[in-house]
Amino acid sequence: MPKIKQAVRTPHIDMTPMVDLFALLLTFFMLTTSFRPTEATLIDTPNSVSEKQAPDNDIMTIFIAKDGKVFFNFDNGKDTTTHFRMKLLEKMAEQYQITFTPKELDMFGKLSSFGMPIKDLKTWINSKDTKEKEELQTGIPMDSTDNQLAWWIRSARLTNLNAEVAIKGDAETEYTKVKKVMDLLQENKVNKFNLVTNLMKQEVALKDLPK
Repeated sequence: MPKIKQAVRTPHIDMTPMVDLFALLLTFFMLTTSFRPTEATLIDTPNSVSEKQAPDNDIMTIFIAKDGKVFFNFDNGKDTTTHFRMKLLEKMAEQYQITFTPKELDMFGKLSSFGMPIKDLKTWINSKDTKEKEELQTGIPMDSTDNQLAWWIRSARLTNLNAEVAIKGDAETEYTKVKKVMDLLQENKVNKFNLVTNLMKQEVALKDLPK
């Protein structure tokens, strides 16, 4: 008796559970991801001569734009419950006799780099107009009559003793501007800091160094 051949069927995979799982994961990541705020100014960093990386947390960053304007950033550290940025602003408010509400302190704690006289900081925090926020970024004063950058550095060091310092200067920034910031750091007993560069390594020969 001949065998009955069964019809060959193409295997079918039900993709519905996989689509549901993908949608669930996508929703989870969208709800839990926190986006990094944009920086106060665009810095075109020079090429690197070192492969050492600056830390992502517990760091104080001083930005020097092409036109010499100086901006400042201070993160909340690895433990976000410490609220270092809020504590820093409280110290500066006490120094300059300015009152910030708990809401303003909380908003400042979630923002990124800034660069303006402290008298304009309250307006910058509360402003919802992107253009107005950009116009307020005129740079932190650091002249002899009103050296506010020195107080930001001093207060930040007292707020987080473990914070490292990084200078992020534009490749076209005048060296005198960078040296002024370095001198200011040394005056505040900061003798060790990172110079932020891009990921492209550039070999420098002795003959290429400035004399």
